[in-house]
Amino acid sequence: MKRFWKNAQIIPADEEHGVELDGRPVKLPSGKPLVVPFHLLAEAIANEWANAPQDFSPDDLPLTRLASTAQERIAPHRSDIVNQLAAYGMNDLLCYRADAPEDLVTRQRNTWDPWLQWAAATHGVVLLSTTGLVPINQPASAGEALHQILSTSSDYTIAALGVIVPALGSLLLGLALTARAIDPQGACDAACLDELWQEEQWGTDQEAIARRAKILADVAVSTQFMYLCAA
Repeated sequence: MKRFWKNAQIIPADEEHGVELDGRPVKLPSGKPLVVPFHLLAEAIANEWANAPQDFSPDDLPLTRLASTAQERIAPHRSDIVNQLAAYGMNDLLCYRADAPEDLVTRQRNTWDPWLQWAAATHGVVLLSTTGLVPINQPASAGEALHQILSTSSDYTIAALGVIVPALGSLLLGLALTARAIDPQGACDAACLDELWQEEQWGTDQEAIARRAKILADVAVSTQFMYLCAA
């Protein structure tokens, strides 16, 4: 798409904030003006429009896309999306371990166990771990706790987790990002631990490096979005 505006600025909208492009409001896919309750988020959205290239795509406007998702996808479908995210937690990447070689086993234990312990101490979510790929029957209490956490999260947080959790394969790492207990690089390194270990043994793979860079970029901007909505 070709850029058609010169200036982007935030505008008041009752007690919320909109964004205008040369005096015309940025609109949601439904056609309604985009209005958000967070001043810092509105500023960041205006900034990404102001800095969009002459030939732009939705990928150049990730904060706008996330705000749109929160309002037009999450809000009307909260229950289904909460269930989907909770299912990631009940099958969390961090719960499935290798049984060999010992170096990988130790690295998984040292990297992943602290986050299982964090989830138990912080959220009361007690998850079991196993070796292999056979699904674990996690305690029902863990599912109830995860549903409670997600159900009390805002639509904006759910929108961000909807990107972060599938990208990482881990709801626990997503919740740790929400709590600012880990940063995006640390979360991505933990999620990609097996792949990084394999590269240490056999050498790097440029496609894998590019894929991890894309995951990190998506996780980082979604985390930024969450923090702008919490400020």
